Amino acid sequence: MTQTAPKRRPARLRRLEMPDLLAAAVGAVPGGTSRPGQEAMAAAVEEAATTGEHLIVQAGTGTGKSLAYLVPALHTGERAVISTATIALQTQLVESDLPRLADAVQPLLGRRPQFALLKGRHHYLCLAKLHGGAADEQSGGLFDDEPQWLGQASKLGAQITRLRDWADDTETGDRSELDPGVDEQAWRQVSMPARECIGAQKCAFGDDCFAEASRARAREADIVVTNHSLLAVDMLAGRHILPEHDLLIIDEAHELADRVTSAAQAELTPEGVSRAARRAHASLADATSDQLQGAVLAFSNAIQLGPAGRLESTPPELRDALIVLDAAARRALDGIGKVESDDPDAVVKNQTVSMLDAIGTTAQRLLEDSKYDVAWIAEDERLRRSLVVAPLSVAGQLGSVLFEDRAVVLTSATLALGGRFDTVAAALGLDVREGRTPASADVRPEADAQDDLPGHPWRALDVGSPFDYPKQGILYVASRLPRPGASGLSEAAQAELVELVQAAGGRTLGLFSSRKAAGQAAEVLRAKTSLPVLLQGEDSLGNLVRQFRADGETCLLGVMSLWQGVDVPGPACQLVVVDRLPFPRPDDPLSAARSRAVDDAGGSGFMAVSVPHAAVRLAQGAGRLIRAAGDRGVVAVLDSRLHTARYGEYLRRSLPPFWYTTDGSVARAALGRLSADASGKVSAGGSGGGAATG
Repeated sequence: MTQTAPKRRPARLRRLEMPDLLAAAVGAVPGGTSRPGQEAMAAAVEEAATTGEHLIVQAGTGTGKSLAYLVPALHTGERAVISTATIALQTQLVESDLPRLADAVQPLLGRRPQFALLKGRHHYLCLAKLHGGAADEQSGGLFDDEPQWLGQASKLGAQITRLRDWADDTETGDRSELDPGVDEQAWRQVSMPARECIGAQKCAFGDDCFAEASRARAREADIVVTNHSLLAVDMLAGRHILPEHDLLIIDEAHELADRVTSAAQAELTPEGVSRAARRAHASLADATSDQLQGAVLAFSNAIQLGPAGRLESTPPELRDALIVLDAAARRALDGIGKVESDDPDAVVKNQTVSMLDAIGTTAQRLLEDSKYDVAWIAEDERLRRSLVVAPLSVAGQLGSVLFEDRAVVLTSATLALGGRFDTVAAALGLDVREGRTPASADVRPEADAQDDLPGHPWRALDVGSPFDYPKQGILYVASRLPRPGASGLSEAAQAELVELVQAAGGRTLGLFSSRKAAGQAAEVLRAKTSLPVLLQGEDSLGNLVRQFRADGETCLLGVMSLWQGVDVPGPACQLVVVDRLPFPRPDDPLSAARSRAVDDAGGSGFMAVSVPHAAVRLAQGAGRLIRAAGDRGVVAVLDSRLHTARYGEYLRRSLPPFWYTTDGSVARAALGRLSADASGKVSAGGSGGGAATG
């Protein structure tokens, strides 16, 4: 396959060597030093930007990967887009890394590089909605969202009043700059989803639109920072949201496929279709409005029939209700007609049209029963139901859109699953036959499974980590424990947990597979130790992490949101406990459907879907332990399958290369020495396996 020709850089940039820019950037970081992995990654990103060959690069914790891609992105002289999965990384880039980098390279470039943050429209205050054109109704329908008690209504009114005052002062209209924040319900009153916006040219407030201003700033920037969700919407909408760019860098790339799946997902709820009917009522003849209300009632009744879960095919009662709902939505759209810009109710009508169109489109998609979609009835803890449809796979969409007409760099600390890159590459739409990797996968995707993917040349690289994992950490697997059951934390696992936590003197981050297991762990630790125990859900996550970081003897226990993004370097976190391997839930409709598809094709759905999923999550969780060069500790997995199952080695090879043991006494002894050292009772030293011992 022919690669794209190198781009011409401005003359000033051609005289500068990228290592010079990197050295200046590193020198501006407090305590910054040269790192071989960072230099290797920067060179690889530079090559990808120049040749057009796409790059997958695994960069372990401590590599300094942000500068490793930001510096070559600037050096190309072309606009680059950086996409992240988490708000924490986005904030780090915009508030720390990019301002420092811009100051550091300004003397070399002769100008200060410009950067901008771009979010979806609903993150910005909408002046048209704020000034009364499109407030959400709160009552008057069959299925009101929530009863509005006097206290709630008063609180909501006070928050909207504060939002009106803030609108006169804010320069960006960005919700993240509102301090203190407001409830989601209040924000919905003053924000506009993209699908409901009539467009700046038609809107009376278009010239002052905050969302449009953010896009204008992005068009002038050298580097644009966005998020995976907006990137996904941009791809699905034909790539007209993000400004033109030649280089796309996707950090936290292990999250991309899930975010694209979410963006391509659609749902129908009784509350949502009822809200659309209420909004449409004023614009419709009585007969059309009555038909729509009747369709809403039929759908709301039909979705309650039968159990929640995946739908192999649409049940007859639900199918009939969807047919009626689709027809009623289309007739209502015809009744409203074309929304003209000079219509005084244009904003409200456009919202209504958008909602009705989404209802009809989703109903038709569900009626197709496509083999490429998965449909299910979801039910929350309050027994509220929704009908959901999502793509079975997004690899085809990614392969045909993501990698066209730009160089793409995908990076994360967890991309080489089982020590190989092919699984991630295939999931992201790259043909593994087109790749250059450090090693071929043990089991490569079947050739015919990738025949529909467009060929894009790509290269994979693992630049490692500056941390000495075998000397800094131990991976302990409690191989003698019974296989975990479905009833939470077994008594044997509880006893093992108590022994480990007591040896560590607290300093424990507990990562659990369910809230039930986390609650059991908190209960037993509070009963059998005198250590402070923090449990997710008992306070905001931010407050819990701050308390955990501040008190060296504290235990913090929680579920999946703690498995990534928690960054607590130092002795406050010297033991990370995982109660069981993080396989997808058996009742998860998408995972089950994807596994079934692989099984039907003659493969192993468990090995192709569940094991890679567990590998990513487990690596993210284990990565909470070593966050700095001086960190020491133990990752303890209370699931014997990591040692005994045939896929155990694959999962262990997906983790940092910790010193490995199944001997609990070794792990507890190491934790005891670390605890004593952290408490100032003994100096560092000792002998035995793994750095956590000394």
